Amino acid sequence: MLLDATELDVRYGRNHAVKAVSVGLDQGEIVTVLGANGAGKSSLLKALLGTVRADGTVLFDGTDISGWSAPRRVRAGLVMVPEGRQIFVSLTVHENLLMGAWCRSDDPEPETEAIYERFPNLAERRHLPASVLSGGEQQMLAISRALLARPKLMMLDEPSLGLSPILVKQLFELIRDLNRDGLAIMLVEQNTRMALATAQRGYVLELGSVVLKGRASEISGDARLEDAYLGGNADRASPRSIPGKEIE
Repeated sequence: MLLDATELDVRYGRNHAVKAVSVGLDQGEIVTVLGANGAGKSSLLKALLGTVRADGTVLFDGTDISGWSAPRRVRAGLVMVPEGRQIFVSLTVHENLLMGAWCRSDDPEPETEAIYERFPNLAERRHLPASVLSGGEQQMLAISRALLARPKLMMLDEPSLGLSPILVKQLFELIRDLNRDGLAIMLVEQNTRMALATAQRGYVLELGSVVLKGRASEISGDARLEDAYLGGNADRASPRSIPGKEIE
């Protein structure tokens, strides 16, 4: 197993954000983490990356990294694309891209050119401030920046947030392409339909705890998925029609 995290606990003062959560992911697998706002999804990713303090154990590629700093985890191949992209709008597109290679000692130029071939829009704007990019282009830049760190596992936090349906479709095609190239992906995503159609397995969080886990095809038909978003007393409906999950 590439990632095996057990009994993770995250607290912010009195707020118990992640409660004894155990998650795992195999090499070459896509796993999605679903749940309503405030369920603990982003806190879980930050705990895995080491940017928030967490109790529990994190094994990555056979090594216990529980006590490692976030930079050391990145060097080991555990990389996250944060919610909101967090690109540096005052830097050029190319400068933003090179930020992803901070942990490397070799020349990233061959890989940057490969990225520009994959994303011609970024190539055309490589010398312009990143502020000129559209929302979709900014997300492509954030993912490309993460790729320059040579990840074994890429964690994506709400990558489709704010994107049009056409760009959401293109984004998920990219995620599948990266996975076909051998990259393992953990996907936190509000678009439940697209996430479950893309992932092999999933976890559903509610108030910091895992309430449902299994194969994506099984989760998509389980009423507990709807409960995690709408509450157990809500009228039953297909999980594929949960409101607000696909941004227009």
